[in-house]
Amino acid sequence: MALTDTAVRQAKPADKPRKLTDGAGLYLLINKTGKYWRWDYRHGDKRRTMALGVYPAVSLAEARARHLDARKRLAAGEDPMAVRKQAKQNQSTTFEAVARQWWGHWSAERSERHANQVLARLKADVFPEIGHRPVTEIPSSAFRDTVKKIEARGALDIAKRALQTCGQIMRYAVAHDLAERNPVADVRPADVLKARKKRNYARVDAKELPALLKAIDDYVGGAHTRLALQLMALTFVRTSELIGAQWNEFDLEAARWDIPAERMKMKAPHIVPLSRQALAILEQLKAISYGNELVFPGDVKRTQPMSNNTILYALYRMGYRGRMTGHGFRGVASTTLHEHGWPHEHIELQLAHQQRDDTSAAYNHALYLRQRGKMMQAWADHLDTLRNSSVSSTATSN
Repeated sequence: MALTDTAVRQAKPADKPRKLTDGAGLYLLINKTGKYWRWDYRHGDKRRTMALGVYPAVSLAEARARHLDARKRLAAGEDPMAVRKQAKQNQSTTFEAVARQWWGHWSAERSERHANQVLARLKADVFPEIGHRPVTEIPSSAFRDTVKKIEARGALDIAKRALQTCGQIMRYAVAHDLAERNPVADVRPADVLKARKKRNYARVDAKELPALLKAIDDYVGGAHTRLALQLMALTFVRTSELIGAQWNEFDLEAARWDIPAERMKMKAPHIVPLSRQALAILEQLKAISYGNELVFPGDVKRTQPMSNNTILYALYRMGYRGRMTGHGFRGVASTTLHEHGWPHEHIELQLAHQQRDDTSAAYNHALYLRQRGKMMQAWADHLDTLRNSSVSSTATSN
């Protein structure tokens, strides 16, 4: 006789496990630990027992539905247990599942903000397209179509980053035996995405530098802004690295500025050797910082750094709109130092341009530090020479 809900509910365990049959091999196994739905069947020459759930989480009706589905697969020549095992494996190796595993591994070495941004982009742009697909079954064309869809809404940079992230995820899958190959390796951004003109930051020529230095020295705006411009000229760090500086990053006795990895574009620590002129500016900044942990606090919110636009707008007011940006100091310094014969690798290290892998990141930031210190002092002395030539030229013309 077929089982009833009442019979299933009232069934009690005995000294030994017992079965209540429902027909066609479906039964309820009852023992002292609980009630379990089972189905005995034969596939080929093998007798097998398939678990269909635990009562009461799986009701009699649900057990019968699962039983019927499994019988249909058996009738079609499939082994229902093998099909279920494969489905579970596919579920654990979907692109989204593997991406989340990769993210947990990768994010440990990144700032929380950056890591969360990468995951948010995956959730918004990638998972809806290919997140449900097993990593072993995603062709190169699927990644191409995903990033092309991002590009279509005008987000070219996000599309490129999405393709790069997908490549990292698939490399992780290959490294952990979740996939045999990385299909993203067959797709280069330039092959599927529109080219974007490289951004050239406005900057003055070397011959215009003396006049710019004088304009900075004569700037009548806030003292923090003037000193920020002077320090940027001496150190040629990126604007975000300058305005986010904190006093605990500086060792004035050792004449060095250690910028932590989380504040660097390349996500590796960076050392800026400080010239005598840079140290003098920092002493002026200490005198007006009033104990603030930020070197360049904002005018309104002292607990936040000055705005990215503060330096740019100051250059506008000095008459350099379209001619100079904060980033432009990096280009001027690079050109001049190369012309003066300083080694290319020293300049690139000081600009933090070099590509760093995880192994070398902890070491490269300190390479050629003594030589870079000499270079930075020579650069500061060169700026003083230019500044003095501007003053002399002005005095002569008067």
